[in-house]
Formats: sequence, structure tokens, C-alpha cells
Amino acid sequence: MKKAKKKVFVGMSGGVDSSVAAYLLKKQGYDVVGVFIRGYNIDNCQDRDAEDARRVAEHLSIPFYTWDFEKEYKRHVVDYMVAGYKKGLTPNPDVMCNREIKFGIFFDRAMRLGADFVATGHYVKKKNNSLAIAADKNKDQSYFLWTLTAKQIEKSLFPIGDYLKPEVRKIAKKAGISTAEKKDSQGICFLGMVSIKDFLKSYLPEKKGAVLNLKGEKVGEHFGAHFYTIGQRGGVGNLKHEKGQKNHVPLYVAKKDVKKNILVVAEGSDNPALYEKSVYLTDVNFNYSPSTIHYPLEVSARVRYRQPLFPAVLVKEKGGWRLDFKKSQKFVAPGQSAVIYLPSEASAKEGVKNDIMLGGGVIE
Repeated sequence: MKKAKKKVFVGMSGGVDSSVAAYLLKKQGYDVVGVFIRGYNIDNCQDRDAEDARRVAEHLSIPFYTWDFEKEYKRHVVDYMVAGYKKGLTPNPDVMCNREIKFGIFFDRAMRLGADFVATGHYVKKKNNSLAIAADKNKDQSYFLWTLTAKQIEKSLFPIGDYLKPEVRKIAKKAGISTAEKKDSQGICFLGMVSIKDFLKSYLPEKKGAVLNLKGEKVGEHFGAHFYTIGQRGGVGNLKHEKGQKNHVPLYVAKKDVKKNILVVAEGSDNPALYEKSVYLTDVNFNYSPSTIHYPLEVSARVRYRQPLFPAVLVKEKGGWRLDFKKSQKFVAPGQSAVIYLPSEASAKEGVKNDIMLGGGVIE
């Protein structure tokens, strides 16, 4: 009796990465089903993406469906982002999209329909049922996947994690996949060409407030502290510092207080006011547990996407978790994710060459 193929539902976005993911899985002998996830989108580019995904599925001769999660996306991702900015945080909608949509309702529905696995076009490696940094360090997306549980990782496949982006495009071209040369999407997916500030204006009112320097002196006005993020340069408003000065030192947002509607700016990108030595974490999730682990734990970490990994120490306290940086880090924004990896030496002991993701949390 012929053994049944393992069934995998692939989230196909209409881009080259998920197209190649579906192609590779079919080539490996899986029973592949393509699914376009319709979320919330304000410039209606989803129709074009859905058609691109359908065309690829037809080329690969695999079943294809569109699942409409627009209401859920609006509630779990868009509303979450707006609420975060209203509180003065800098939320990460991509992390929430993965948690609530791709590895939430999409994952759950696929499993109910008999899937053995789900798959996406994320650049991340799966090693021994844990996540590790992708072969393409510039494209690595492990930063956005720290909320995944061990069960979700076990039932997920990431076929392009071992490839560089140029190799993915080359595979697509050779296979005759129509999205081979399609440009990558930039920024927050549901915004399209709309700026985040213009989007937030439809939810949060403009409200003039003071811009202060580090001495507490008023140097200008802004249009609402909730529109800005730590480390932001420019776009702050009418600043005396910049008037008539051709060679002025650039100003960066060092602090913000949405209750008082105040921004504090610092001169120069290396100003000490822009650096933090440690952070406290909330909503901590560990998606990997090494065989033996003791705290405080030497780790690698990043507090921004594409930031180079830096050494840190993860400390377990009575009230929660603290991440101490070996070297102060700048532009640390509350609401963003701090993602934690076992350093290379520890990874090697666990039989994995790449840095294994330990988990992460939200910066308080």
C-alpha cells in the first residue's frame, strides 16, 4: 500500500519567497495546498497579490484557496498597533501578525483541515524543532517569530531558510515562476504606500506639545507625542535649533511622555541620552529549552530588526525578566521586541551551528 504524502498548507503572499517555498515543498514530495491570507489593507494591493499567488499555484498544479481574515487582522494587528502608539509605545505589528494570524488562526484552521504542517516564506532555519538564524543574515526574519510555541515550530516548515535571496530568485526563474523578479514589499505590510504617521492621524488626533532639549528648555513644538518613536530623526516639527543653520547637529527623540505630550530630543546620534544599559521584558515567551539552563544566562540579543547581535545577560527576577547589555545600546523603544539567542558556543553544544533562538519579550 502506497504511503500517503504529508500534507502542508503554504501561506502564499504573492511574493517570490512563498512561491519558492511552495515549489520546493512539492519537489520534496509533499502534498502542497496554497493559501492566500486576506488581511487588512488600505491601498487595495491585495487583489494583485492574490492573483500573483493564484497564478503560481496554477503553474505548480496545486490546490489554491483564499482565506479571508480581514476582521481578525484588524482586531489583532491594526487595533493593537494603534493602541500601542496611543500609550506611547512603539508596537511591532509584524510580530503580532505572525502570532495571531499566520501561526494563529491560519495555523489552527490548517490543522483542523488535516494539515501535517504549515509553511511560509520566512527566512529562518528550523533545526531540531527549534528556530535558528537563516543562511541569509541580511534577510533573516527570526526576529519576528519569537512568539511561536514549541508545538507550532514542530508543525511548521521554512523551506527557504537555507538559501540566500539571490538563490531564491534564481530557483524561481529556473522553475518558470512568474514572481521571480517581483520586488519585495517594504515597511508595514497593510499600509502599502501610506506613511505610518498619516495612517495614525485617522485614529489619533494631532495635539501640539513642547519639544524640550536635555536641559529642559523648550526648543520647538510637535504635533502629538504619540506619533513619534525613540531614536526618530527629523519630522519633529518647528525647532529653533534648525532655523537658519546649514550645518546643525541632527536631533533625535530621546524620550517621550504622551500623558504630558512632551518630546525630549538629544543632539547627535551618539548622545549618551540615546543609550540604554538594560531593559525589563513583558509577555516573555521561550520557544526553545536547552538541555541544561541556569540564570543569569549569557546570551546574544537584538532589540531592533536587522540589528547585529550583541552580547547580553538574561536575568530571572522575582517579578519577571531583565536583559542586561554588555555594551549600552541606542534607540531602544518600549513596545518593540527584544529577541534572545543562545550564543554560538552554546548553540554548538546543542548540536546546531547557527545561533538558536531562545525566545523573546516586549520591552517595557
